[in-house]
Amino acid sequence: MDPITVAALTALASGVGGDAGRQAWQGLAALVRRPFRGSSTDDAGGVTSGISSGEPEVAELENDPADPLRAQALATALGVRAALDGEFRALLEEWWQGAQSGSSGEVRNSISGGTQNGPVLQGRDFSSLTFNTSERRER
Repeated sequence: MDPITVAALTALASGVGGDAGRQAWQGLAALVRRPFRGSSTDDAGGVTSGISSGEPEVAELENDPADPLRAQALATALGVRAALDGEFRALLEEWWQGAQSGSSGEVRNSISGGTQNGPVLQGRDFSSLTFNTSERRER
């Protein structure tokens, strides 16, 4: 698995990438909330072995997404948890591949077929667009 970079975590926590970035961040937060199978827990549900599930680090990075130290702490927690929990590792790798493909920034647009009758937008991740065109009367 490619390591999850501090820059990527910071960008996702900051909301970079629009809807795709927000969805990726929400997916990571949901993944981290899954039960941690790599350590024992006490009666209150807390991890007794001193290994973080990643939940506190996600919350801290959400509170201060520009802090690279918080992003590094999350990256470390994810790495340790992945090393101890094979199921989490597989799910984390799947999430990371999806996050990388969804935020690559690569756009390929092509218009062909002659004259276009109407507005044409080229780009990526458009939402909430409205075209106000006046009705033309043919004579």
